[in-house]
Amino acid sequence: MSQLRLNPLNGRWVTVVAERAQRPSDFAPRIAQVESDPDRPCPFCPGNEESTPPALESYGRDGKWVVRVVPNRYPAFFGEDSMAVRNLGPVHVQAAASGIHEVLVISPEHGESWADLDDRDAALVMSVMRDRFAEHAQMAHVRYTQAIVNQGREAGASLAHPHGQLLGMPFVPGEILDEERAFARFDGGCILCTTAEAELADGSRIVNADDACVVVCPFWSGTPYELLIIPRRHESHLQDTPADELPAVGIGIRNALTNLRDLLGDVAYNLVFHTAPHRHDGPFHWHAHVWPKLVTTAGFEMGTGVLINITPPEVAAQELRRVTATGAKAS
Repeated sequence: MSQLRLNPLNGRWVTVVAERAQRPSDFAPRIAQVESDPDRPCPFCPGNEESTPPALESYGRDGKWVVRVVPNRYPAFFGEDSMAVRNLGPVHVQAAASGIHEVLVISPEHGESWADLDDRDAALVMSVMRDRFAEHAQMAHVRYTQAIVNQGREAGASLAHPHGQLLGMPFVPGEILDEERAFARFDGGCILCTTAEAELADGSRIVNADDACVVVCPFWSGTPYELLIIPRRHESHLQDTPADELPAVGIGIRNALTNLRDLLGDVAYNLVFHTAPHRHDGPFHWHAHVWPKLVTTAGFEMGTGVLINITPPEVAAQELRRVTATGAKAS
């Protein structure tokens, strides 16, 4: 029968419909990646560095770059002014979208993704993110940094080359405020430390677990094959994770994304990092979400904010573990 499950991180209900559970092969494959301008050379490929603004950071070895951070040519947030709100009337309010918007090029290989990175490169991506978060935290006008990786056009990517975005914002978004409030009111210590312990004890929703992080299909999954990556080390801010421990989380993310691809094929997804706002010292535990783009958000979800998940997380985790054990795609 259908179940309502509460997401404790944001206080919203999701609906899990077990009777409608779909096998991985039942989901339609994503459409082929189509560049917004297929005749234009990829600006993120080696040799085309002049197509982007000068790099803010470039990390490499053997004289070649492996990860680059460049300013976004079309920034959603730009400028160094503090956020100043203007009332334009009884209901209309606006402010300048100051801040910083960067592109994180995670590999020089055009056709790869985070799932293709070797251990060294997956670790390096996390180290680069740590450096950029620490840099953003020093900017007085940046209150929160959102890191995302959109893989595939269905997930919002306009270029096939593997990349993410770092958006330094002049305000704290509502989703993060909801999570902060949830951490503050949880009586059992830390929501995510407690979640990791409970899921390890139960086992049915575990996908991968190692010394660095625990990857689960969360109990409150709102979409099929949703993943939650919980770092083992409790830190509010991503950039406060010790430099010798954070890289292993990047490898754990790589392993989870490889599982997803081995099971579902070249599916589009959003990888989103949630960390405490800069200069906030309240309870929080940074983490990452993966939302595969397997279903369409329809009128009910848009109208109510209540997601309907047709693949229970227990089924999803079982399938993902099975593909890890067999090393082959499940049928």
